[in-house]
Amino acid sequence: MSFAAQTTGMIDIGSNTVRLSIYRVTEAGAYRVIDQGRWPARLSQRLTADGRLPADVVAELGEVLRHYKRICRIHGTDRIRAVATAALRQAVNRDQVLAALYEETGLRIELLPGEEEARLGSLAMLRTMNVKDGFVVDIGGGSTEITLLRDRRTIASASLPIGCVNTSARFGLGESPVAQATLEAMEKDIQGKLAALDWIADYPGLPVIGLGGTVRALGKLRQRLDEYPYASLHGYEIPADRLTSAIELLSPLTVDKRRKLPGLSKDRADVIVPGLVILQALMRICGSSRIIVSGAGLRDGLFFDTCLPELPMDGEDAVAEESIRNLRALYPGAPDSHLDQVNRLSLALYDQLAPGLELPAESRRVLSAAARLFRIGAVIDYNDCAQHTFYMLMHAHWNGMTHRETLLTAAVASYRNANALRRALAGYRSLLLAGDEELAARLGMLLQLAAALDRSESQAITSLEVSVAHHGRLLLDAAASHALPVETTEVQTLAKEFKKCWGLSPVLHLV
Repeated sequence: MSFAAQTTGMIDIGSNTVRLSIYRVTEAGAYRVIDQGRWPARLSQRLTADGRLPADVVAELGEVLRHYKRICRIHGTDRIRAVATAALRQAVNRDQVLAALYEETGLRIELLPGEEEARLGSLAMLRTMNVKDGFVVDIGGGSTEITLLRDRRTIASASLPIGCVNTSARFGLGESPVAQATLEAMEKDIQGKLAALDWIADYPGLPVIGLGGTVRALGKLRQRLDEYPYASLHGYEIPADRLTSAIELLSPLTVDKRRKLPGLSKDRADVIVPGLVILQALMRICGSSRIIVSGAGLRDGLFFDTCLPELPMDGEDAVAEESIRNLRALYPGAPDSHLDQVNRLSLALYDQLAPGLELPAESRRVLSAAARLFRIGAVIDYNDCAQHTFYMLMHAHWNGMTHRETLLTAAVASYRNANALRRALAGYRSLLLAGDEELAARLGMLLQLAAALDRSESQAITSLEVSVAHHGRLLLDAAASHALPVETTEVQTLAKEFKKCWGLSPVLHLV
């Protein structure tokens, strides 16, 4: 697939927040967010009793949009795509507002129908998460979009005019604690509206994949309360009982006390409770036991839809494969030819040695990902490549793996020895399963051996036969296009450490 270099600004005029994301795509096909902005607009709260958006609010919004345009201009954007959602959909003077904003800013703002908002949110999730089935839920300030996915295809979707901001206003929530009776009345009211979507009950037990500020705020709060060691929200899983306990924690507090809670955004403190009640009502109707947080949302859906509409996403591991490709394009720490050769050799070694060991099913894909990313840290500094590789893989934005799989990939890609591995994993042990440290060491040594077999980075080995001989020797019979003195020395250097992990001493023979 060919790529066109472009820089694009995406503006989401939401009911609660107006957000900007600027995305850059290079000719090599590398893409990332290069700048962001947010403004807590509370447009749903500021509609008048007769449903109009007042002139002073429109003027304030126009100033924010001009500010976002200036940021886009600084970054040399080729285009800006601005969209508006529930608050403007619901405003009776929406046509006049859109015309006034165009006059003030020069931006033609698309008024997204609820179904299109749901489609774009689902697109963002599908491009960034390896989830096959579930309910994609985007709780905004003025609406909630729900999409049913089966085998990564949309079966049904709907947009309901219930969000955290307008629900707060409807039930008269202010700065005071929220009474139990009010919580129950809110949930009953929301469940009544959700009951009209009879297709929800037809698929009980599917997970809820949550988009939007309410779910992200819940994720940040739960990570802080539960002392979760990994800061990434994308792919973070929250059991249903943790949602209930969050409501029980927040509802008795005044808004001022909520603002002081570590992990909770101050500008969401007054609308977090109604947002979570919407989520809980939906969870109960769906019969879901867990929420999967999506860090990607409407702006990401707009980006993929606008800039990379033909990005191939077929195949079981398509999300992870595309993320690996993008990371390699963003951070070219080694030639692709070398990384691909190391990957082939790693998998050849794995396929000969792993059978019978009862390794976890994900081991092979973790090894393959690590083999193609193990030199990524060299873009910072070659001499400390392993340390930088671990940090980058734990902090760079990439998708398609669980948090545990991401940690294992980073550990395997940066593996040098057992002591260094132990230090790297020390702060993340709650993410690991029993035996994962030994697994990372085994896979890390396979990767080290594969890298040694192409140490000259010439892809000289054209085929490799692997066999176990007597006296615990691992015979590596290689057909090669030239002699392998450097590779032979590297294999000999690794032999002692390899034997500690695998109980075998590798010996390279040229055939």
